Amino acid sequence: MTSIDVRPLMAGDKTAWQQLYAGYHAFYQRPDLPQSFFDIAFGRLLSGDDRDFRGLVAQTDGTLLGLVHYVFHPHLWQREGVCYLQDLFTDPAARGRGVGRALINAVYDAADQAGVPGVYWMTQEFNYAGRTLYDRVGTRTPFIKYSRPST
Repeated sequence: MTSIDVRPLMAGDKTAWQQLYAGYHAFYQRPDLPQSFFDIAFGRLLSGDDRDFRGLVAQTDGTLLGLVHYVFHPHLWQREGVCYLQDLFTDPAARGRGVGRALINAVYDAADQAGVPGVYWMTQEFNYAGRTLYDRVGTRTPFIKYSRPST
């Protein structure tokens, strides 16, 4: 089995990253996003602003297989702050090869290096394959998410 390398997102990754990120949004039933959405998101991921999102990609032999986006933010209950893992996606052809686990572990490592012990994420209930992995690498909490209704 070829090794999976996880590294920071780079400017030259835009086309492959966008293909993966479009797949992520299609999975969560948000297809047909405008190009400007991807341009702005990619720019934010590469901005170097410590208060904004960061991106990592998993690759084998130079081919991107997955992505993860995360952000550190303050938390009143944890003085060190917490890390929110917002987006995680593996190319369907690469699933079952440890890509998702490698990306989550890389976020755990980044949080440890930043001195931030708490990492959390959410997923849709219908994401059964993802939840199988999440049950192995994390602890499911009893929190229920609410959001503001659309107007």
